[in-house]
Amino acid sequence: MIKNKTLVTALACGLLSPLAMADAKQDTEMLKLATTSGCMTCHSVESGKPGPNGMQPIGPAWSDVAKQYKGKPGASEFLTRVVVEGSNPYSSHWKGKVSGLSMPPNAVAITEGNARKLVNWILALN
Repeated sequence: MIKNKTLVTALACGLLSPLAMADAKQDTEMLKLATTSGCMTCHSVESGKPGPNGMQPIGPAWSDVAKQYKGKPGASEFLTRVVVEGSNPYSSHWKGKVSGLSMPPNAVAITEGNARKLVNWILALN
């Protein structure tokens, strides 16, 4: 019997594929953190999820972020800074792939330490 409702709900809604999960406990904790911090408003875990009204998603799927930054030195530090401080709409490499122009600063919603944990989890996705 599966006891964790958050993980079951995420799987049932297609937010996570079993292939993306490395550690069920950590996945559950990170999804809870992402949900309570408002991240899931714009992002999904898996690629291919439409945004509002069938538009492109607001922000990139985290599986796409993981692919984009895989093996790049300093990726964790850079992305943590983007989460906390926001991004520049004029230098977005997600242009044309998402409907959002930039990532707003999220320092009021998530601490830098929790942002780093979440970013490291995202970068570890398959």
